[in-house]
Amino acid sequence: MQVNGVALRPLRALPGRQGLEVIDQRLLPHRLQMRPLHSARDVFVAIREMWVRGAPLIGAVAAYGLALQAGRDASDTALRNTVHFLKGARPTAVNLAWALDRVLAPVLGSPEATRAEVAWREADALAEEDVAVNHAIGRHGLGLIEALAARKAAAGGGPVNVLTHCNAGWLATVDWGTATSPIYQAHAAGLPVHVWVDETRPRNQGASLTAWELGQAGVPHTVIADNAGGHLMQHGRVDLCIVGCDRVAANGDACNKIGTYLKALAARDNGVPFYVAMPTSTLDLAVADGVRDIPIEERSGREVTHLSGRTAAGEVVEVQVVPDGSPAANPGFDVTPARLVTAFITEHGLVAPEAAALRALMKPAG
Repeated sequence: MQVNGVALRPLRALPGRQGLEVIDQRLLPHRLQMRPLHSARDVFVAIREMWVRGAPLIGAVAAYGLALQAGRDASDTALRNTVHFLKGARPTAVNLAWALDRVLAPVLGSPEATRAEVAWREADALAEEDVAVNHAIGRHGLGLIEALAARKAAAGGGPVNVLTHCNAGWLATVDWGTATSPIYQAHAAGLPVHVWVDETRPRNQGASLTAWELGQAGVPHTVIADNAGGHLMQHGRVDLCIVGCDRVAANGDACNKIGTYLKALAARDNGVPFYVAMPTSTLDLAVADGVRDIPIEERSGREVTHLSGRTAAGEVVEVQVVPDGSPAANPGFDVTPARLVTAFITEHGLVAPEAAALRALMKPAG
């Protein structure tokens, strides 16, 4: 995508494969800054501390982390230990383990002297594949917005109002985003589209990241408090919901940022279609029941008790918003049961939130 008219991705390799640069997303929307990562340990910190976040991007950055390790020590032991280490950075998003395992296999199958080259080639291929997958998700989701736009035009006009949660945009992927890809493609096609952007407490990824992205792209949007979505649905001001996901279980349960489940409940109560944008890399057929078995990351309570923002003087500061001594719980994700999902938007098209359909999606062609 573009920032101030210049093409930009949230990660890029440094010259000579000495490392990679990533956007430090903790600083947005007030400051855009690239940070260099030179080792697998740097990559671990970037993922754990959420310099980078979003399931597809975490996977891509981790793949490059393994390539960096292969350039230092490409022995079987060093590479396997690095994969185990990086997998521990964050537990919920399945793309992390998927990407590392995908790169490790061909690397271990290569002579040690060529492993760094193989690892970089595999990481590059994984990143470019993510771009293509997300663009395809956008093409399939575009049809949903086109149909709604035609229906609204026949009824007197008005934009298609999309509600999304957290950031499943290009900042969470290598490019295009998942949930935002249909929105960007609809906007580029000239369709009238407006996005309700949930603020997404406690880290405010909607208000800080999604709103920033949409603003850069010129997409009309409005930031709302997390608790406003149900009200808007009750009054017919939401045409569809599109969210991303960090892991989808074999039964169609979808794990996403905390608060997604409540939006799905409100959508079902008000007859609003609720779609989950899902790259097939996020489908985990090894997990039978998402509500029961997907591991939910418990993050620091400080993310709840404190907020950062920019003062009138332009200084970015952190403030405490709870009384001294009040403890805070901070589950990072929740799971939306399959029964509340209208369909998954995948790179292969719309897929029903049913075990048989999801298994069929992963069968090899032919």
